[in-house]
Amino acid sequence: MAERRRSRRLMGEINVVPYIDVMLVLLIIFMVTAPLLTQGVKVNLPQAGAESLPLHKNPDDKPLILSIDANGRLFLNAGADPAVPIDDQVLLERAAKVLQATPDIDVLVKGDTAVPYGRVISAMVLLQRAGARKVGFLTDPLPPAMVPPKS
Repeated sequence: MAERRRSRRLMGEINVVPYIDVMLVLLIIFMVTAPLLTQGVKVNLPQAGAESLPLHKNPDDKPLILSIDANGRLFLNAGADPAVPIDDQVLLERAAKVLQATPDIDVLVKGDTAVPYGRVISAMVLLQRAGARKVGFLTDPLPPAMVPPKS
């Protein structure tokens, strides 16, 4: 009997099958939860070939973003629930409160391509009345094939 125990060699390999199972379960969990983590309002941004401008000097300062969806509804990333549409008066009040507290904050408009131009202009006028000195626009970059070469 002593001979049988001696003839057995220790196995120096790791069984990785349980680790692979755990990894696949985690992968599935991340695949299911990733779409739920997107924030903001679904807006189909126009594409533009302009170069991005630098935002505020402090990267920790989040800009004030006004989103306008395809139906012309307004959403502001300041307030209790940024995913709830607001009317013009609420936009004016909330934007004024934020701009009074931090006058140097960057103000950006994120308008859907289907929004009438007049609605975007009226929203910008509300931001201006609230105290915004400069307003920028958010766009999607052009596809690489359509980008003109730099001169």
